[in-house]
Amino acid sequence: MAMDWTRLFRHLLSTRGKLARAFPVEALAAIETAVTESELLHSGEIRFAIEAALEPRDIWEGRTPRARALQVFAALGVWDTEANNGILVYVLLADRDVEIVADRGFNGRVSPAEWAAVCNTMEEMFRSGQYERGAVEGVHEAGRLLARHYPPFPGGRDEDQLPNRPAVL
Repeated sequence: MAMDWTRLFRHLLSTRGKLARAFPVEALAAIETAVTESELLHSGEIRFAIEAALEPRDIWEGRTPRARALQVFAALGVWDTEANNGILVYVLLADRDVEIVADRGFNGRVSPAEWAAVCNTMEEMFRSGQYERGAVEGVHEAGRLLARHYPPFPGGRDEDQLPNRPAVL
């Protein structure tokens, strides 16, 4: 496999500062609020993670955003929910790529095309610099998919099994 030099340089230039400009404290708070609001409408769990860039070695080895999202899904324990109904919304800023990894409780319930549509909506907004809006809209869209299969707890309470605050990796 040939080295993708453009991608390598894009990742080298995607710093924590660039991430902080795209997702300032206010945007992280808005994402957390969106997760909290969404989880009142279903009994699933949404975990949001943002990463500025991959390590040069990962680029050299051809690691895809999807492969990294699967690693983050495991590292953040998104698989560790009682009903196996957690999802990870993973943003790789350098690639402007969004991946959704859903736990096995969604097998046969939500199609890959439905998850991809949420990712595409977010990526489109990110391309125009609307990071906060894209992230918040993506959380709400994902929440609507979760609500179809995991109704809310009685009384509209949210029994958090995963943090609502975005993980900045």
